[in-house]
Amino acid sequence: MPANPIRPTLSLDAPGKRHGFLKLPYSRNDSAWGSVMIPLTVIVGAPGPTALLTGANHGDEYEGPIALQALAHEVEAEEVTGRLIIVPYFNFPAFTAASRVSPVDQVNLNRAFPGAPDGSVTQKIAHYFNDTLVPLADLVVDFHSGGKTLDFLPFACAHYLDDPVQQAACVAAVEAFNAPWSLMLREIDAVGMYDTAVEAQGKVFVTTELGGGGTASARTARIARRGLRNVLIHGGMLSGAPEVEPSVMLEMPDDACYHTAPASGLIEPLADLGDPIVPDQPLARIWATDCTGEQPVTVFAQRDGVLAARHFPGLVQRGDTLAVLAVPQR
Repeated sequence: MPANPIRPTLSLDAPGKRHGFLKLPYSRNDSAWGSVMIPLTVIVGAPGPTALLTGANHGDEYEGPIALQALAHEVEAEEVTGRLIIVPYFNFPAFTAASRVSPVDQVNLNRAFPGAPDGSVTQKIAHYFNDTLVPLADLVVDFHSGGKTLDFLPFACAHYLDDPVQQAACVAAVEAFNAPWSLMLREIDAVGMYDTAVEAQGKVFVTTELGGGGTASARTARIARRGLRNVLIHGGMLSGAPEVEPSVMLEMPDDACYHTAPASGLIEPLADLGDPIVPDQPLARIWATDCTGEQPVTVFAQRDGVLAARHFPGLVQRGDTLAVLAVPQR
């Protein structure tokens, strides 16, 4: 297998705080010998564990980049036990285009793992993280929100894993993050995900969904910044006391939590995020967009729970995820 062409422009091991890039050669029409330059900060303090911290896995999600830029700016090596590898704009081409997938190759980074060293730009990024950076890490935090098409209750989450010890460590880190909601997440499609690749390597993994709509709010940015510091304190990499507020633990026990739009059209929401839901409760109406006078299609809850996520734009296409329920953990 060929070597991955990505190279850091700074040492990943030298003590101190350094800012640089992950440099990926990329020949294209406007730059024959050009490169994709992914911003990178590495902070190495006293001996200890390594945290790999990423945002903008999808380029239209902003809470992670805000929290990671702040961390890279504010924290000095003298405050760190171990090593922080900070990548605010994981999928840099998608971030600069404010798009979910890369405009370079139309690949979704979070479905591209384990990647390929001789693949497209996104596949090379995935491979470098999978084979070079993730193996260095003890703790991995990957920030997400809903982007332009979804809106979420602000939560940190862990996944159901085969290894109970690893799952318990991930849950403890999620609880330490202390988002307003914490969730045991059942992914709708886990194939090729960064989450799956990281967990397969036995790492402690925390991910989030901290809002959506293709922007950040003051509240969700605060949650991201506070949660990041909390989980690094929990991991022994920063000192001090965590900032703790009440948090509700949720879980997704089955696939009935997901509700798919059966038709395309104009959404009339009938429930808001955080609302308690009972079985067969109407969640939304979908109205025709090409005529008047037609009966709307009503989507009913398949189970009880709390409305944890919803489609964000006012128009929906058949097959889109319209609503997601979660239930308080028993």
